[in-house]
Amino acid sequence: MKTLTQAALNADKTVEQVEDVLDGLGTSLVELNRSLSALNSTVTRLETGLDHLDGTLSSLDDLAKRLLAVLQPVEAILERMDNIVSWGETMMMPLNATEHVMRGVMDRLRNRGVR
Repeated sequence: MKTLTQAALNADKTVEQVEDVLDGLGTSLVELNRSLSALNSTVTRLETGLDHLDGTLSSLDDLAKRLLAVLQPVEAILERMDNIVSWGETMMMPLNATEHVMRGVMDRLRNRGVR
């Protein structure tokens, strides 16, 4: 009888321990559910943010294409201006050489009179 009573007490204690573990597990599952709900909300907000970023990047891509279309004619104009300046410099070379020679002659004449 004593062994049977001890076994019943042990079984009762084991049932209490199992109930405590199950209560703790239930609380943990409720908290896990809350955490997963919060994570789900965060992922939804992240998805919305990424969609917005994708739209912004698409707009920037379109803007870059339009800017390229505007810059190509400007680049052509600058190339023409560079050619004009280059032609002007080429045309001025004989005049610059003549000026250099004339300055040399004038310097010699001036220095000749000083001696």
